Order: sequence, then structure tokens, then C-alpha cells
Amino acid sequence: LLITGDEEGPSVNGTKKMLDWLKDKGEKIDFCLVGEPTSSEKLGDMMKIGRRGSLNGHIGVTGVQGHVAYPQRADNPVPKLIKLLAVLDALELDKGTAHFQPSNLEIVTVDVGNPADNVIPARAEAKFNIRFNDAHTGAGLQKLLKDALDATGIAYDLKFRLSGESFYTPPGAYSELLQQAIKSVTGREAELSTTGGTSDARFIRSHCPVIEFGIVGLTMHKVDERVAVSDMHALTEIYSQVLKAWFSR
Repeated sequence: LLITGDEEGPSVNGTKKMLDWLKDKGEKIDFCLVGEPTSSEKLGDMMKIGRRGSLNGHIGVTGVQGHVAYPQRADNPVPKLIKLLAVLDALELDKGTAHFQPSNLEIVTVDVGNPADNVIPARAEAKFNIRFNDAHTGAGLQKLLKDALDATGIAYDLKFRLSGESFYTPPGAYSELLQQAIKSVTGREAELSTTGGTSDARFIRSHCPVIEFGIVGLTMHKVDERVAVSDMHALTEIYSQVLKAWFSR
């Protein structure tokens, strides 16, 4: 039983180090059930048998600071960054695959740090994130983006951070065992899905088959994040039935 640590941050500790420790000890994992909040509207309506990968990008353009009344003495990086972001925003990465929805690139911040309205800034930066399906790898996406940006002829700097590759656990004995327990407790047929964000399953998938199932996530990352107490009791019973079925095989 691993209580996840560092999943939302840089992800250098927690699950990654535990998996390395297990590997060094020669311990083998047969199957992993991650308690991510996968239920969509009601407990038991959805489980995750795969996830898209996540690639973060930080792009910047450096210019020459100056007075707005003398643009010939400056080099404004903002219009250049806007053009680069327009290229990224216009990319159609794919139309989806057999098991995944289309990949999407979202620009999440644009920063200049300029408090004055009469100064051309020296630098402009932006961050973006791509959630990508199994049509891509992190390395392949990085090359695709660089090629598109290079074609503009604008000088820029770009850093990437890969949070995880996409993965998929084909339906079978593991998903059926979980579906049976869910139906026994809730009466619902759990949908097998690959939608949504990512979790520590992105690390575990290299060690064993992994499926995610947990509470309803309607208020995830919101103010007053909450779940129904009755759902927690039902979830406990589902996990209990999964363990009993697993060890009685």
C-alpha cells in the first residue's frame, strides 16, 4: 500500500523512488490499482485503463527594452511571441486514436512582467501543456514543435519537461475483476476510459498492468473540494471485494 507523495509536483520522490527501491530488491508487482478519483458523475460509472501523456513547454523571446515613443531603438519581443504562440495554437496534432481522444495543446500562461505602459519590455515568456495520445512520444512531439517554430524564422528559446508518456492497459482479467466488484456494490457498469489528466499510474505502467478507480471527482481542485461520505463507504467495500477476489483466485 503506497500513499502517494509528490504526484502533483516535480514527481522526483514518492512513487518513482518506491518503484526503484522495489526493482533493486527484486520485488515484482503483478497488478496495481490506483485510487485516483475516476468516477465522473456517480461512483462506479468510470474507471481508467489508460492515460494520455503530458508534455510541458516554456518558450521565451528576448528583445531590447526601450521607450514606446522610440520603437526604432528597441526590439519588442511581445509580437514575436504572439506569432510563435499562434503557430503552436494552430497545430492539429492528431484526430484521436483507437483508444484515446485527440491530443490537445493548451497555452496556460503568457508573462511579460512589465508594470509600465510606456516601456517596451526586454523579454516575453509563455508556458503550454500538451496532453498527447499513443500517436506520439514525448521526444517526437518535441521535434514536431521545434520544426514548426523554426519555420517562422523568429529567434526563441524553449525548454521541455515530460511528465509522462501515454499508456494503455488492454481490457481483460484485471478490468473484469474490478467491474464485477463495482457492479456488486453500486449496480453500475463501469465505463473503460482513457480520458482526463494523469497520475502516478504513468510510472507504475512500466512495472505492471495498472488500472485507476476511485471516488467522484466533480469538485477536483476547486474551492470546497468534497466527496459524499456514503461514496467513501461504498468505495471501501469495492476495494475489499477486489482484494478478496484477487487472493481467492
